[in-house]
Amino acid sequence: MDKISLAGLAIGIFAIIGGQYLEGGNAGSLVQPTALLIVLGGTLGAVLLQSPIHVFRRGVKMAKWVWVPPVIEQKRQIDQILNWSNLSRREGLLALENYIPGVKDEFARKGLQLLVDGADPERIRELLEVEINTFEDEWRQSAKIWEAAGGYSPTIGILGAVMGLIHVMENLSDPTKLGAGIAVAFVATIYGVGLANLVYLPMAAKLKYYVLRMVSAREMLVDGLVGIAVGDNPRIIEGRLRGYLH
Repeated sequence: MDKISLAGLAIGIFAIIGGQYLEGGNAGSLVQPTALLIVLGGTLGAVLLQSPIHVFRRGVKMAKWVWVPPVIEQKRQIDQILNWSNLSRREGLLALENYIPGVKDEFARKGLQLLVDGADPERIRELLEVEINTFEDEWRQSAKIWEAAGGYSPTIGILGAVMGLIHVMENLSDPTKLGAGIAVAFVATIYGVGLANLVYLPMAAKLKYYVLRMVSAREMLVDGLVGIAVGDNPRIIEGRLRGYLH
């Protein structure tokens, strides 16, 4: 569990509600189901309209990374690459073929197979980098649905406020309802701006950070495989791969 994400969200909400109390208000005035429906529904509709369904689904699944980050074991991967390097120097590249079935990651398995097949080092790098670029583009596009939500949400909030004001104008004959009606109208703006800046945009930034980490891990793997292919000393390979660690 990513405690800093929970802490950040809790602090943001506490600051808003605390400020409301300090101004003499109460939390109940910020609870408006109609305004929330307009903001959430309108934002969802806009994001669905701009996104292919597979991108949207992947982006929704990625949301859990904010609370439970993906496992990126770069140190374990370095140890694995060094093991392959030492084995290939002792017994040759074909000795690595027995390790292929035991590699869980499909990308690593593909790279190891190219290495065993005797592909040219630059060819290995070229083929795997194409896959890395595709991987990065797909996952970044999915993360961007939250960035898009952060862009649409404030505008939808303003739309909700305008709708509320229209309802107020329709009841000008009853002055007792004006104050409460105007307050309800502007709650939609609070929801729109608040969700964008406390939830959607921070989520998008964190998800893109994890995508960058995953891409870095794959680039490290490619660097290691190419080093094995050209016959670099394991110590040289290790020194180069350690540079990828955060």
